[in-house]
Amino acid sequence: MSPLRDALERYINMRRGFGYKLKCSALLLSHFVTHMDEQGATIITSKLALDWVTKEAGPLTWQNRLSAVRGFARHLSSTEPRTQIPPTGILEARQRHIPYIYSDQEITTLLNAMLAVHSAKGLHRWTYHSIFGLLAVTGLRVGEAIRLEHHNVDLDGGILTIRDTKFGKSRIVPIHPTTVTVLADYARRRNAHRFKNVSPTFFIGEQGRPLNHSALHLAFRTVSREIGLRRPGDAYSGPRIHDLRHRYAVATLLRWYRDGEDVEQRLPVLSTYLGHSDIMSTYWYLSAYPELMEHAALRLQAHWEKLS
Repeated sequence: MSPLRDALERYINMRRGFGYKLKCSALLLSHFVTHMDEQGATIITSKLALDWVTKEAGPLTWQNRLSAVRGFARHLSSTEPRTQIPPTGILEARQRHIPYIYSDQEITTLLNAMLAVHSAKGLHRWTYHSIFGLLAVTGLRVGEAIRLEHHNVDLDGGILTIRDTKFGKSRIVPIHPTTVTVLADYARRRNAHRFKNVSPTFFIGEQGRPLNHSALHLAFRTVSREIGLRRPGDAYSGPRIHDLRHRYAVATLLRWYRDGEDVEQRLPVLSTYLGHSDIMSTYWYLSAYPELMEHAALRLQAHWEKLS
């Protein structure tokens, strides 16, 4: 358990001891701490808080998230003076962050670099190569991929079972045969390492332990700088791991448009596949990317021409 999650448990227990139920706030803050852990951060800053508050949610949700984080940050600031309490007006001029959309070549370069940067004798390079590849071709959240266990990965059926998701729901994610091949190769390499106490998770870190969020983000930042995706010294700016998920969604929508699919009808399929809590989160992609807007406009124009 991370220090921040331990502090959250103490905070929630203290508030409930005063008679507050905090059912919604406890769930929101648990997701926030997961976000902090994924970033390898231990101190709350206004930027980190704002990144999470506006992440994969609409403006109607932002204020509830911000209120929960402000209360938790205020509590932590009494013992950790470096804690920043996000100001109440921080959302007023905030626009939703437009994710970085990787090109196919950038993803190929990233995956190849993962194989090259780590020791040829260890499992690290194969772990990072496989998990980043999986994120790119499925749009899974980072935490969902890290938490996959052996019994969640059906290589014979080509199915992933995603449990303990962001919104507490489980879902089935079919995977392409080429992805099955890569995961089967990784499983063979992983099983060849005779670790004394191996984690039940599919992807493992050092000495067979569960893969660590911080180590994964550190590897990504290091490699992305080496291949030119980030400037030297950039810790939290530039392309993110989570942008692989956005890239998958946008690429899927573009493919449907180019293939002449009825995107409006198929959108719920993508929403379910990605594990969105509501379809409006998926609709956001249609308005956020110029090329998708262009396809949508052309489709609408063709519709009106048929009616005229």
